Amino acid sequence: MTKPTLRDRLRTLLQPSASRSVLFLVAVGAALGVVGMVGFNYSMHVTSTDAFCVSCHEMYEHPYQQLQRTSHFNNVTGIQATCADCHLPQEFGPKMVRKIEAAREVWGSITGIIDTPEKYRAHLPVMKAREIARIKANDSQECRNCHDPERWLTAMQSVKAQQYHEVRQLNDKTCIDCHSGIAHPRALPNTAGTVPGVPHDELEGKRMPGAQAVATTHEDSGQ
Repeated sequence: MTKPTLRDRLRTLLQPSASRSVLFLVAVGAALGVVGMVGFNYSMHVTSTDAFCVSCHEMYEHPYQQLQRTSHFNNVTGIQATCADCHLPQEFGPKMVRKIEAAREVWGSITGIIDTPEKYRAHLPVMKAREIARIKANDSQECRNCHDPERWLTAMQSVKAQQYHEVRQLNDKTCIDCHSGIAHPRALPNTAGTVPGVPHDELEGKRMPGAQAVATTHEDSGQ
């Protein structure tokens, strides 16, 4: 018996099934494609929720607790910024890149590198610098997805904010240069809505009614 050549094998792959019609094969392929697409979209959605992000103990105990005490979580308008709003690009390509990068953080939690609040805080400076660099590189696109400079009511901003937001004063800076601690203040606020060790009047903005809101200023933009 002659051994099949490579050309014979390729011809077999390209020929329709001897027992199934072409229509059947197309239908099966389409069904598998739909299932795959639905599964992909569902996994993208689930892994972009706050519930998934804070399912790790260290994420809930540190960054999520910080976020809950800021005006990006509680405010008079009821508009809330989720983890994905700030840390996940909306465009498909950059989103996939960020998902792959985030897998390193999940792996770090699974393997015990940052699986406790103490370990997380020890690695925080490196992780923070990496994320700030990413946001700065895309001109703070995640900030601009919600905050449109063209629609600012500058008259309602403080005099200092108006000065900093003037184009001539920006000097090629982007949002994250001055607001890197806006959702994660450098220290965890206490129940009184202040940051231990930082005078309340040094914090940006005003405490929002009904919320223990803390933000950072242009002078105090660190975490």
